[in-house]
Amino acid sequence: MFSGPRRWGARGDYERVPEGPEAQKCNPEKSASFFSRMTYSWFSRIILLGYKKPLEREDLFELNESDSSYIVCPIFEKQWRKEVLRNQERQEIKASFHKEARARKPSLLYALWNTFKFVLIQVALFKVFADILSFTSPLIMKQMIIFCEHRQDFGWRGYGYALALFVVVFLQTLILQQYQRFNMLTSAKIKTAVIGLIYKKALLLSNVSRKRFSTGEVINLMSADAQQLMDLTANLNLLWSAPLQILMAVSLLWQELGPAVLAGTAVLVLVIPINALVATRVKKLKKSQTKNKDKQIKLLNEILHGIKILKLYAWEPSYKKKIVEIREQELEVQKSAGYLAVFSMLTLTCIPFLVSLATFGIYFLLDEGNFLTATKVFTSMSLFNILKLPLFDLPMVISAVVQTRISLGRLEDFLNTEELLPQNIETNYIGDHAIGFTNASFSWDKTGIPVLKNLNIKIPEGALVAVIGQVGSGKSSVLSAMLGEMEKLTGVVQRKGSVAYVAQQAWIQNCILQENILFGSTMQKQFYEQVLEACALLPDLEQLPNGDQTEIGERGVNISGGQKHRVSLARAVYSRADIYLLDDPFSAVDVHIGKQLFEKVIGSSGILKNKTRVLVTHNLTLLPQMDLIVVMESGRVAQMGTYQELLSKTRNLTHLLQAFSEQEKAHALKRVSVINSRTILKDQILEQNDRPSLDQGKQFSMKKEKIPIGGVKFSIILKYLQAFGWLWVWLSVASYVGQNLVGIGQNLWLSAWAKEAKHMNEFTEWKQIRSNKLNIYGLLGLMQGFFVCSGAYILTRGSLAASRTLYAQLLDNVLHLPLQFFETSPIGQIINRFTKDMFIIDMRFHYYLRTWVNCTLDVIGTVLVIVGALPLFILGVIPLVFLYFTIQRYYVASSRQIRRLAGASRSPIISHFSETLSGVSTIRAFGHEQRFIQQNKEVVNENLVCFYNNVISNRWLSVRLEFLGNLMVFFAALLAVLAGSSIDSALVGLSISYALNAPWIMSRRPPAQWPNKGIVEFINYQARYRDDLGLALQDITFQTHGEEKIGIVGRTGAGKSTLSNCLFRIVERSGGKIIIDGIDISTIGLHDLRGKLNIIPQDPVLFSGTLQMNLDPLDKYSDCQLWEVLELCHLKEFVQSLPKKLLHEISEGGENLSVGQRQLVCLARALLRKTKILILDEATASIDFETDNLVQTTVRKEFSDCTILTIAHRLHSIIDSDRVLVLDSGRITEFGTPQNLIRQKGLFFEMLTEAGITQDSVTK
Repeated sequence: MFSGPRRWGARGDYERVPEGPEAQKCNPEKSASFFSRMTYSWFSRIILLGYKKPLEREDLFELNESDSSYIVCPIFEKQWRKEVLRNQERQEIKASFHKEARARKPSLLYALWNTFKFVLIQVALFKVFADILSFTSPLIMKQMIIFCEHRQDFGWRGYGYALALFVVVFLQTLILQQYQRFNMLTSAKIKTAVIGLIYKKALLLSNVSRKRFSTGEVINLMSADAQQLMDLTANLNLLWSAPLQILMAVSLLWQELGPAVLAGTAVLVLVIPINALVATRVKKLKKSQTKNKDKQIKLLNEILHGIKILKLYAWEPSYKKKIVEIREQELEVQKSAGYLAVFSMLTLTCIPFLVSLATFGIYFLLDEGNFLTATKVFTSMSLFNILKLPLFDLPMVISAVVQTRISLGRLEDFLNTEELLPQNIETNYIGDHAIGFTNASFSWDKTGIPVLKNLNIKIPEGALVAVIGQVGSGKSSVLSAMLGEMEKLTGVVQRKGSVAYVAQQAWIQNCILQENILFGSTMQKQFYEQVLEACALLPDLEQLPNGDQTEIGERGVNISGGQKHRVSLARAVYSRADIYLLDDPFSAVDVHIGKQLFEKVIGSSGILKNKTRVLVTHNLTLLPQMDLIVVMESGRVAQMGTYQELLSKTRNLTHLLQAFSEQEKAHALKRVSVINSRTILKDQILEQNDRPSLDQGKQFSMKKEKIPIGGVKFSIILKYLQAFGWLWVWLSVASYVGQNLVGIGQNLWLSAWAKEAKHMNEFTEWKQIRSNKLNIYGLLGLMQGFFVCSGAYILTRGSLAASRTLYAQLLDNVLHLPLQFFETSPIGQIINRFTKDMFIIDMRFHYYLRTWVNCTLDVIGTVLVIVGALPLFILGVIPLVFLYFTIQRYYVASSRQIRRLAGASRSPIISHFSETLSGVSTIRAFGHEQRFIQQNKEVVNENLVCFYNNVISNRWLSVRLEFLGNLMVFFAALLAVLAGSSIDSALVGLSISYALNAPWIMSRRPPAQWPNKGIVEFINYQARYRDDLGLALQDITFQTHGEEKIGIVGRTGAGKSTLSNCLFRIVERSGGKIIIDGIDISTIGLHDLRGKLNIIPQDPVLFSGTLQMNLDPLDKYSDCQLWEVLELCHLKEFVQSLPKKLLHEISEGGENLSVGQRQLVCLARALLRKTKILILDEATASIDFETDNLVQTTVRKEFSDCTILTIAHRLHSIIDSDRVLVLDSGRITEFGTPQNLIRQKGLFFEMLTEAGITQDSVTK
């Protein structure tokens, strides 16, 4: 994910390590000459390079040091801290005078102003100078028209005016482009600073705040709200610039038309309340839109994380419907906003016309002798044209201010939300014990019901402690309390030394395996290899394509569950911490691997033998080796002491130990001597050296975002236009052509009017003629308003149709993609398609098309008008057109690629953000917040580099194109001077004023009652995850009987989970076939297949929403049926204790339930969806032995008439199967009854021996 290596500095600070000569590439901007900086000529080398070859990230210029996120973020954070302190002081002062002082939040706006005020003032000065120069051009044009009207000898004055006009517009271009450069970069730096602060805050959130702000909502704050702030900053100067321009224009118009201009001003004043109403409505729509976007991103994020569950249960249509419902709400809001935009476009188009009409009309009424001369007409029209832009911009920027106020409010809510309190735990404790609880009670929020009550635990330094208990008893919560992750209600918690934490659900980073283990620490080769051996990772490294340099995908998708836990354990061991908190690290590993990990890592002879170790476990065979055992029950310490003390306290063991004893009795498990772990490891390596690679199909790395090369294909534009609707396309083009033709007609009419003005006194009915001309001018204005309104309406309708169609196609395609796509594509990339890219489709693309059409028509109209007035102008246009296309040709090749690089650089920001939020507990436990903040700065900085190069490339083009436009103005003015008396002054004014200006349901469907027997047959079946990889399953041939119970076993990477994936066609066949009840599953649709199979998966995935929705997303079953399955899953009592019962809100990822409870909810799903075939994929790995025993009993009873395929690490759960299928290296090595396989003394017998299960225990 990150562009270069990183290390910890001597002081513990994070450093970025320069790499290669490219890392030393400096920005040439500072060393460039004044002229080069003003014209951006120093950037020409990038433009030329981009023309020769597609640009890559390494080709771009680095940021100036002052613009980088490494400088910007710390400065802003310092100002934010000052604002927080100032606010606290203000509140204290208020409280001293007023007992009930209204609480005020620290202002993000003040902090931003204090950080960027000097550069914002500099930007404002550039804008002032540019605005002043924009009003100079009409004044010079006025002098030229007067010069031509008076028919003087055409000497140096005419050429002087032409040259002065050129110099003024050229200076305006240079200053305006400097304004744009500083303005855009300042807005980007503001966004960068806000993102940095959001990220830092996300690492400090308390559990209450994390429930309040889901991952999707936090990502939306970073992407949408920070972007809104950036967009406003880019247009912020218009708040004062637009009124200033209006004032200057009105004052200059007064000089031309006198008091008549007050009529136009009155029209402007009348428009203000209309804009206010529109802005108020826009504010409401923005709030609604923001909520919809939050819901959409939150749901998308959960769907992408739980996509495997959706595919296994064939729930895609249900969740697609949920997203489409949210999307339709969003489009309804967008439609309302679009219609408001139509109204705004109508008013904005009509305002300049109404202002000019009112002004000219009153001008005639004030004095019958007033005539419109060329000087007055075109000077006034130039000023009206200047007036049009601020009138157009002001309502937009007012609307943006309203929207940004909402975003600022949301950002301030987040930044001021509750953080974890450091006082929850004393970390500077110096005493005899490593961890101590004294009368301590904890909750997940300050006002909530205590989850842990009256804890009194003292853990000596170097002790090995087990925390045991039933599902939901509070075992994992004890570790959270030790980490300071819970709210302390009462008591004292003390902890001495550094901490390493292994979470129950392993958190793996999207980087190489070595970096996952080192986790920011420096490499110590000898200790590193020792850790790899102890954590049983050496055999895995030999099989991974690049050893420990293999890139691990997001959430560890290309390694198995057991490998994730071992990598997580290795990370903790390598950290050399003082205290190790281990949350059931053996749940996902094979029995013999678990024994090795205990002996080599955690036990009395392991690497951590002198460290304090707190182990949450369900493996009660380990208890005799513990120094201290803590038995949890309903959030309290039920028993505590050594194993012998617990045995001697009462005649019977505690409830939990009794249950385990009964389980031992039921299964007649007899412990055997522990096999030497070195022998196991040696045998394991010898066995696996000859195997194909581990989980062969998963030997892939995460795909980097593909950056297209070359021009945008016409087929892409065509696809958008098809979604837009061809009828709307042609109507839209017709409306814009009509709009431009009428606009030209208005100006030509004024030109003809001005030409006749000097002869007006010769007509006897000159008042009637003037009135008619004014009426026709007014009619042309109304026609233009009609075309503008029609065009805006058509564009809104068409863009809504395109947005709806393209989003539906995108969503449909994504949900139909195979699982491998999601395992190799970072979630950030996918979310980026649905957020930023769809935002461009929704809000920007149609605007870009409209702008392009308008500009093209304007250019054509301008050239035709000028050529019509000055035929010789065609001689100047030809070389200008040639230069224009030459510049465009060079620019487009570079700019297009820079934009693509900028787009691709956004995805890692979202991916890193999402990854951090999912692993925040681990990051905080290790104390690596600062390192991750620096990594965030790095990915943000990469995006900022691309944005900077994009801004400069745009300025490079603008300077050159506007220079060509300036030459056009100069040629028009020069030709007007050269034409002398042969050209009318009205045509001079006209020409110069223009110059300034996969199949899811197949045809064959299985019978409704299929499958009714549950016979599964594999015939010479082969499967691979990708064409360029080896076979993951080879020549698999076996057949089950109806209602048979099959156990599937094998060592890590043998192909157990691949076999279940093939049944659901998550992995498609490479050869052979699977037949279920006489039907080849490859001949029916995926939904038909998956809807008839049932699975309890290894990873208990829940979605945010009610418990009822998680059990029954398709809303097929009654509440009575839901309660029945909850009782069968031993969850009924727990759910009845919840205030809202079935409507209890499940937080994102099911975080407000324990992992064991989540697994039981998944069991309840399966019981509801009872089908003839059930697959149990290590479904009881995360629950205690007692609950496991209850679950196995429930499954055997409720699914007695079903075929059950059970994949399990705990061999006792499959020992009573009718037959056992043993896999090794993707092949079937043994298949038969457990008794027969034991007599064969093959691989199954070895595994039983390693698990401590004897032949006698199986036969009893």
